[in-house]
Amino acid sequence: MRRRLFAATALTCAALLGATPAAADMAQPAVVSANPVDFTPHVLDGTVWALAVVGDTVVVGGSFTKVQDSARKTTFARKNIFAYGLRDGAVRSFAPAVDAAVYSLAPGASNTVYLGGGFKTVNGAAQRGVARVALSNGARITGFGARINWGDVRSLATRGSKLYAGGTFSAINGVTRVGLARMDAGTGAVDPGFDAKLSAPGLSRTRVEHFDISPDGSRLIAVGALLKVGAAARNQIAMFDVTGAAALLTSWYTDAYAPPCLQGFDTYLRQVKFSPDGKYFVVAATGRASSPTKLCDSAARFETAGGGKHNPTWVQRTGGDSLYAVAVTGSAVYVGGHQRYLDNPYGSDAKGPGPGAVPRVGIGALNPSTGKALGWDPSRDRGVGVRAFQAVREGLIVGSDTDKLGREYHGRIGMFPPG
Repeated sequence: MRRRLFAATALTCAALLGATPAAADMAQPAVVSANPVDFTPHVLDGTVWALAVVGDTVVVGGSFTKVQDSARKTTFARKNIFAYGLRDGAVRSFAPAVDAAVYSLAPGASNTVYLGGGFKTVNGAAQRGVARVALSNGARITGFGARINWGDVRSLATRGSKLYAGGTFSAINGVTRVGLARMDAGTGAVDPGFDAKLSAPGLSRTRVEHFDISPDGSRLIAVGALLKVGAAARNQIAMFDVTGAAALLTSWYTDAYAPPCLQGFDTYLRQVKFSPDGKYFVVAATGRASSPTKLCDSAARFETAGGGKHNPTWVQRTGGDSLYAVAVTGSAVYVGGHQRYLDNPYGSDAKGPGPGAVPRVGIGALNPSTGKALGWDPSRDRGVGVRAFQAVREGLIVGSDTDKLGREYHGRIGMFPPG
């Protein structure tokens, strides 16, 4: 067990940063420890779906009703969202009333945070799918007026004065935007020039399951139930140049996700993250199918640069168990789901592990260059799986639906400190 982790240099850097929002996964010089810190609080029910760090505050979103302090002595009523201290785990008084699940979070300026999800009201006021609240007291920022028409918001990101949102919606503020939109971060007004024109002919609904923006802000990679961008074919994944006024589809594409997995998946891609240098990104996938050739139940690295067709640089296959979350820190690629093994292309649920498979229950780390499993093996209770990672200077924060992480009790939230 570990309670203290911070060197003086880390504290000094954090003080200099003040309330600077943390969004993308931070570069880390080494693989984190397999021994989680002891001071994180516990979520007692449901699932943690989303994490965001603003200054020294961790905001946690999901579908839950109760939170407990690290000592398991005090229980707090916290429905679908709460916050705690990054460096001490103290549960904050922050407790906005959100009437349904929070699936996504993004740090905002002036000590605020954006929420995305399936909710219809925030603090009793109509604010469907997306909202902005103050971290100081949980108050809804009334000047932010964005509202989706139906569905939910599954992914959010802020870049400068812009807020990006992805999900199952088809309009924001009455303006048609199918699955992906860009808004003014202050007012929530829809960017008039930014329309990705996503569609999924033959599927019941177009949706963006997740997206990420490159560290330099130039590229956006989106994954989900999509088959076309305008007239161009893009099977489950598309890259955009977002430096200008428009959502400009790049010529980058892959057909690696064209082969189907188990019948019934309109998309089997679940999360995508850029590397800290933006040179590559990694996609985590489900699919409920084991295959040494398909990308079902896998993590795959793709290079960002260049146009035209791209094949994966490497593929990590679990042998039929889903991956839902990924974090990329430069020193490692962390993957989480309900997998039992990594390096398991020839394994299956029916046959068990194949040759070369290594046990990595629920969480693991990959070599960024080869995709092979690293020795890091903290383990966790599998459940449905890890849903959120956030890599920060202080370590790797993990959100899930189970209460065992690193062979210790950690209710649905935990953090591995630097190694």
